[in-house]
Amino acid sequence: MDAFPQSELERIERAGGADLVVGILDPEHDGQAGCAVAMVREALADLSKVARAVVLCNNGNQSPDGAATQTDSVGRPLAVFAYGLPAPGPGETPQSGISRAYRSVFTVSGKLGVRACGVIASKFRAVTPQWIYRLVQPVVDLGFDLVAPRYTRHRMEGLLNRSVLSPLHRALYGERLQNPAGPDFGLSGDLLQRAVGQDFGTPRGTESDPVARIAPAAAYGGLRVCESHLGARTQAPTDWTNLSSLLANVLGPVFLEMERQAAFWQRIRGSSAVPGIGVPETVSEDTGTVDVHRMIESFQLGTQNLGDVWGLILPPATLLELRKMSRLPPGGFRMRDDLWVRIVYDFALGHRLRTISRDHLLRSITPLYLGWIASYALEMETAGPVEIDARIERMAMAYEAGKPYLVSRWRWPDRFNP
Repeated sequence: MDAFPQSELERIERAGGADLVVGILDPEHDGQAGCAVAMVREALADLSKVARAVVLCNNGNQSPDGAATQTDSVGRPLAVFAYGLPAPGPGETPQSGISRAYRSVFTVSGKLGVRACGVIASKFRAVTPQWIYRLVQPVVDLGFDLVAPRYTRHRMEGLLNRSVLSPLHRALYGERLQNPAGPDFGLSGDLLQRAVGQDFGTPRGTESDPVARIAPAAAYGGLRVCESHLGARTQAPTDWTNLSSLLANVLGPVFLEMERQAAFWQRIRGSSAVPGIGVPETVSEDTGTVDVHRMIESFQLGTQNLGDVWGLILPPATLLELRKMSRLPPGGFRMRDDLWVRIVYDFALGHRLRTISRDHLLRSITPLYLGWIASYALEMETAGPVEIDARIERMAMAYEAGKPYLVSRWRWPDRFNP
């Protein structure tokens, strides 16, 4: 809370308490709190258990004093207060800015003693009142502790999530979530208390991203988890020139959470689906393309220049398979699922052991990730939604099948070297 201006702190204190906090984290939001407040009011009109709500906008601007009060669909009063989150600090990166915004929302929610919290980090222009409703209604009315998003995606969207984040969470924690890292969530007061209690708010550089801790906290806390269909998500195009930084920022916190919760996830066997809320939307025509040949060239260059680095992280058998892959013709370029899974598991272990600088380690996975994307793009070039879903399911099953490999290497990193 120290980052909030004193005037905003005083306004939050005057609010006393609230039933719900909704955080709008898109820094490109137009800065007008009225739009967000109106949208939240419309979303909450049918939630009789919410009488007081707080909207936090990540636009660096303070919101006007006072609360917007109206009646809900059956005539009960509904008060919606609006506040601005702290402005970015000097030299703050977009990634650290979003992490700071999450912490601020969680901290204010805990201070107000809310029953539920909704966080919207996707582009605000794609958000609708129904979107907000679908994130918070399962918490308020149905008693769920975590509502994870389920988006409608094209073939080449969400690839880091499809190849690492979702199947890794499934294998580690036993819950099949399409998007364990959100970025949009609904959380209960119970989960928020665990969030604050586990020191979500203490920054530790880029590894302190609180998003990586939400879904695992719900899993090892035995809390109720569901997914809600939100539809298509608007997001910025992938910045391929800055991919190494993206991978370091995303995978670092995930691997750190693996280390913190190793005693828990090593006991988990198998996985199960979580309840789904709503109906999935139809996927529109996919027009996205990627430069597969350039990705293959990056992979081949990595095998030439990063062999010494990878040799500190990956077993000899894996290095041999990668060298064989680098000699495949472009049309027949493929990376097997079991190979990719072992690579991810070995990088997680290398991160834990600090085999080399963690930042250097995470950035060195970039050519391998590009190799996986190229393989996936070639294999799914003409695939439809059903084939893509089946392909992603096979990937997830490979993560589960490879978990004994991870557990063995995690427990005996020096003795287990296939």
